[in-house]
Amino acid sequence: MLIIGCGYMGQRVIRRLPDPSIITGLLRSSDGAAQLRALGAQALQIDLDQDPLPPLPSAGAAVLYLAPPPAQGTTDTRMAHFLAATARDGEPARIVYVSTTGIYGDCQGQWVDESWPARPNVDRARRRWDAEQQLRAWRERSGGELVILRVAGIYGPGKLPLARLQKGLPMIPEAHAPWTNRIHADDLATVLLAALERGRDGEVYNACDGHPGNMADYFNRVADLAGLPRPPVIGMAEAGQQLSAGLLSYLEESRRLSNRKLIEELGVTLRYPSLDEGLPACFEPTAGSDG
Repeated sequence: MLIIGCGYMGQRVIRRLPDPSIITGLLRSSDGAAQLRALGAQALQIDLDQDPLPPLPSAGAAVLYLAPPPAQGTTDTRMAHFLAATARDGEPARIVYVSTTGIYGDCQGQWVDESWPARPNVDRARRRWDAEQQLRAWRERSGGELVILRVAGIYGPGKLPLARLQKGLPMIPEAHAPWTNRIHADDLATVLLAALERGRDGEVYNACDGHPGNMADYFNRVADLAGLPRPPVIGMAEAGQQLSAGLLSYLEESRRLSNRKLIEELGVTLRYPSLDEGLPACFEPTAGSDG
């Protein structure tokens, strides 16, 4: 098995496996490579912006593609480099691609399932949509199997907005915050393994906990559990001046995601079906154990 972009989530997947030695993780940093080897996996230190890529053990592999696109533009050149390498080195048997729910764009708070049309409004989502299109073309060309997971906001131990809260950065009122969706990292690891094992070829699945909330409520809950002050509240007019462009782009989209297909077709039981269960667990002493 080959994990492309084997960082936070890739390592959580590896810890679930009885034999990590079957995994080859591709990543950029030497520190990350050392961490993979310490887990018993093999590591390839490769920069996906390089073209052409060095040889990859891709022939007949099951691939979990977790790497983000480049930070700029509307296309995913890293995906193009990877697929060019597989055409040279041997096509994978299956690719599970972690995409984003941002592909749906602003749905004005409506419930959204996988039949909702793709209407990406911002470049970060357009890059993911481009990657999906590249992979669909790969599937038709190679005959390999493809499963796409459109993943909501990931939270978990080590992946909480604590630094933002410590800085006292502001947030808009809960009453004005749009619908957002999340999934706990441990549950996402379960979903990734289920998709590799039994995701239906050619299908898309929303990976979320099925209990939408809003970003202001999320920040407030994390602050309360961490014993930090809640973010100062500012009006929408001030938000345009004080919040980052990236955060504003999230606040300009509202959707409630259905995970019914995920639960029914992949047979996944979520350990943390809402923030009520998931956030307190992030602060437990064993939170980083992937149990």
